[in-house]
Order: sequence, then C-alpha cells, then structure tokens
Amino acid sequence: MGGDYTRRALLHLAATTGIVPAASGTGAAAPVGGDRGTDADEEYLEREFRNFAKTMEAPAEQTSDPGFMRRWQARSRKNGRRYAERVAAEPGWRSHANLCATWSEQCTGDPALYRDVDDRGFYGAVGERRRVAFYDRQGARLSGHLWTPVEASGRDGEGLPGVVVTDGSVQAPEPLYWWAAQSLVAAGYVVLTYDPRGQGRSDSVTPDGDRGGNADADVFVSNQVDAVDFLRSTPEEPYAPNAEYDRGDGAPVEPYDPAAGLLDRSRVGIAGHSAGAVGASIVQGLEPWPTGGDNPVDAVVAWDNLGDGEALAARRPEREAEDLATLLETVPDGGVEPRVPAMGQAGDYFLTPRPHVEPPDPDAKSVGFERWRAADVDAYQLVVRGGTHYEWSRTPTFPATSWGFGNALADYYTVAWFDRWLKRPSEPGYDDADARLLADDEWGDHLSFHYCSRRAFEGRDGREHVCEEGVVFSGGGIASFGGDDGVSERPRPLASLRGLLRCARSSSPSPAIGDFRE
Repeated sequence: MGGDYTRRALLHLAATTGIVPAASGTGAAAPVGGDRGTDADEEYLEREFRNFAKTMEAPAEQTSDPGFMRRWQARSRKNGRRYAERVAAEPGWRSHANLCATWSEQCTGDPALYRDVDDRGFYGAVGERRRVAFYDRQGARLSGHLWTPVEASGRDGEGLPGVVVTDGSVQAPEPLYWWAAQSLVAAGYVVLTYDPRGQGRSDSVTPDGDRGGNADADVFVSNQVDAVDFLRSTPEEPYAPNAEYDRGDGAPVEPYDPAAGLLDRSRVGIAGHSAGAVGASIVQGLEPWPTGGDNPVDAVVAWDNLGDGEALAARRPEREAEDLATLLETVPDGGVEPRVPAMGQAGDYFLTPRPHVEPPDPDAKSVGFERWRAADVDAYQLVVRGGTHYEWSRTPTFPATSWGFGNALADYYTVAWFDRWLKRPSEPGYDDADARLLADDEWGDHLSFHYCSRRAFEGRDGREHVCEEGVVFSGGGIASFGGDDGVSERPRPLASLRGLLRCARSSSPSPAIGDFRE
C-alpha cells in the first residue's frame, strides 16, 4: 500500500463506510452517502471497510431482534438446568473444567436448532437427534449426539453414508455445529456430532489425568479416530473402549452405534472446524488406521482451514500474528498426507477481525489446497467474503457475516462436496453434485475479493473441473471459474483498486471493477 495512513484518515473512512459503534456496542454497516473523489488507495480502503463491516452483520441482526434474544437466553437457562440434572443423574462425568460444559450463553449456539424452537421443521419430520456417550481410548467419556433421517431406508439395503463432525478448539461446543448435522441428515446422511475431550460436555481429563481441548490439542486427532470408530461399530464389531471403561452410572453408553443398521460403513466423511479442521486434515491421511486396518475416511471438509498448523500460518498478514499464535497453541501436531478429496473453507478475517489496510497475499488461504494438488488429489478451496473464523460455529454475538450469508455458503458446499464423493446412483444428491459445485452464478458474490477460491476435481462424467490459478470476487460480479466445456477451466482474474490482484500463475488482463454490491 503506497503511503502511510493516519488514525484520522482511517477513522474518516470507517465513519463514511458505516463502521461506527452501535447502541449495542456492535458495529453496523450504514449506506455510503454519495460518490466522492478519492485516489486509488483511499478507494481501496473505503471498499475494504465496507467489506469489513460484514463481520458485524450477525451480531447486529441478533441484538436488534428481541425474539432471537429471548429464545437464546431461554435456551441458555434451560441448558444450564439440563447440565445440573445430568450431574445429579450421571455422576461419573468429569466435565467440570470445561468452559462450555453447561452449553449456556454463547456456548448455546443457535436456539433455532433445538427441538423447542426448530425453525427448520427438522425434528420428527426430517430427522431425529439421539444422545450418545462413548469413551476414548484413554478412558475419557465423550458426549455426543447421533442424527438420523426419519425416512432412513438405505440404497438397496446397503445403508446410508455417514459423517463425523468435530468441534473447533477454544472451547467451541457441539451445538454450534448442529446446522451441519441437520443439513446432512436432510440430504440422506447419518451424522455423529460430539465434544472432544476437554470440550463442551465431554470429560475434561482421562482417569490418569491427561487433559484435552486447548491443553492437549492432539485429541482433535485421536478423538476424531475414536468417533469414526464408534460411528462404524456394529453388534459384530462393537466399540471396545465402551466395555473397557464403562462407569455404570446411567450415561447412554452403548456397546456399539445404535444406528449401525442404517449406516453403510464403507462410506464415511469427516468435517471439522479450526483445530477440528486440522485434525480432519491429518486423520484422513493416517495409514494404517490407528486402531487397525485401512483408513475408512473417504472425503473431508475442513472449516478454516485445510492443512496443518504450518499451512494455516503461511503467508498470513502480520496483523494476524497474535491470533495465529493463539490458534497454533490449540491445534494438533502431525503431518498431513493428502489421500482423499478435501474441501477447505476460510474467511477474509480471523479470530479477532481486523481490516486489511493493504491487500493480503491472495494465495494465503490456499496452502492446503496446493498441498492436495501437488499430491494429485481432488480439492476445493472457498473463501467467504467478509467472513471470520466464526462462520462455521453459530455463536451468538460473535463477529461473523449474516448467518444467511457465510454460513449458508458453508452449508451448501459442505453437503455438495460430500454428495460428490459419498453418494451412489439412485441416492438424492448423486446426479446434481457436480452442478452444485459449479454454481458460480448463484454463489459467486459470496466469495472473497481478497483471497483466491480454487477448485480442481473430477466430475462424475470424468471431466476435470480445474481452476488452480483461482478466482477473486470483484465486488461488482464474479470472475468465472472459467471454461464453458468444463474440461480445463481458466480464470479471469480481477483488478484490485491498486492494480492487479492476481492469483498464482495468472496472466490475463483484468476487467474493470464494478460497484460494490451488498
């Protein structure tokens, strides 16, 4: 960025772009009044501040909606009571040290996803949620829910594909990801959501005192393996730790997955957020499988983001260094070996959103994608315009775009990616999975203009959909991922307001940028 910007100039741009303190203490985007002549740098900053304002859409919507606030607080109190009831009825739990053990306040998640509100009309009509508990291999008891479709007849008696969803670190609990469980069940999946050790309502420690969560991030790998094993357990192959460690205190610990009869054990995907995303990136490549046999994972979706800790940190702006240091303390160690098709999803901003006062490296969110492509494994990378680290964990009042914007993008592409790799002919979602993954016209304005979104995957017809150089949203339209024939797609990179914001290896001239659209 040419020249230094004073605090007065930045405050002026913040005010004129509508990022001003609201009564609730949040920021809200106000219309920009009229055109004014600016040089390219000021125009970039004004556009960036308008983009940054999207980080406060969700909290602004929530705090201005009395109905939402009432439902959230009512559910928060109810969750606290339910936790107290569990402590009394099942005294064997050791969850006392977990920040979100009660699932109260921000740990409640979206109240609309609970049975008593059920805005989606999910419970009883689309699917059901059943409480389960299982032990990890070190003896910590994990709390979870099993989600199944109401109409759960599998293809020709073979069963349905399954997906395991793993929390993020920094104490994000299971309910924050129920949006994904409900959407996947509606699409014909059996889903297991759970809290890893040290998170939410799971045990804080093992019987030997080994901790989890932020204190031992390796649980985002080891417990993900445990969860996959529990999901795939059957009467013939029960889940061994449940028999070894059961405390006999009434917790819903069963010898095997109670939905085993609905599941096709040969089709399993994993999704994870934050440390859970790093864990998923590692788990998909484990060979041999830690508990024996071949790795059963067939596809991955990594919510912020695909790859290991090194990939998360690479090429990031210096202003995100403090956030990165915080996150890297909570992500698991381990090498990543690309083995199965993987989708990464990320946002423009991070844990503590800060404006990009100069253009960031457009390839910074694609390091994991590049690793998959180097291994010649199908991959996809999306970057949410104005998105933060909380687009995937519906946390009330936390900075994020409107839940109908960033989270909707995550929902749509998560289901489409799993449908591409886990569905079989005659199952819903099989025939149109490719088309949904290529729906640029529908979802293009949700993509970042700072960071490249990329894809390189084989369609069901054998054609390659490749846009490795990437695509950047212009603000007035999206540069096509390219190609009318779907065989070799070439991007049309767009200009930033200071010149060419090029994606890697891109050489085409850039069209003019249109007006920024909200």
